[in-house]
Amino acid sequence: MGATVAPAAPEPLLTLEGLGCERDGRWLFRELSLAVLPGECVELVGPNGSGKSTLLRAITGLYPEFVGTLRAAGCLYLGHRPGISAMLTAAENLRWYAALQGAAYDSIPEALARVGMAGYENVLCQQMSAGQQRRVGLARLLLGGGPLWLLDEPLTALDAAGQRLVQGLIAAHLARGGAAVCATHQSLGLTGVRQLNLGAPFDGAAGATW
Repeated sequence: MGATVAPAAPEPLLTLEGLGCERDGRWLFRELSLAVLPGECVELVGPNGSGKSTLLRAITGLYPEFVGTLRAAGCLYLGHRPGISAMLTAAENLRWYAALQGAAYDSIPEALARVGMAGYENVLCQQMSAGQQRRVGLARLLLGGGPLWLLDEPLTALDAAGQRLVQGLIAAHLARGGAAVCATHQSLGLTGVRQLNLGAPFDGAAGATW
């Protein structure tokens, strides 16, 4: 019988090597190394100003002033704000994102239904609560696109049901072979999550710890 060939190890969807970000003359973090595989979720924790949002923005390409090496698969980014226009309806906002991501418009009603916003397709977002606007923003993640989700405080402005929704969306994404890196002040409540503590702002060497 021939030798059994072990399956190849999956390629990381995110690799950081010696990454550092500086702001206003001080290092937020330095010498940060991290690999995130398909199916993994990493929580970024630490006090305000420790660089959690900056790290996400660096990964997504919105903060290019970093040192070190960064390699990332296609990603979808959801920041502190829901990333929608209050002057557009829910469907109009998602049509704009669908066009950017090459997704079919007919996927929009299903995406809104999955985040609990069925029937709000033609409602102006300025007429919605903060939590409803957040749900419309979350629907962007369901239009397809990159396998790496970068979420900044994804539980913000959501009630208990909304937080369970986010947990379910992330869990389903991981089960499909995607990955997520989430900056958060509260645990996402998912099993098998790794946590990366960026620590407090400092002047010196690495501040990130597992």
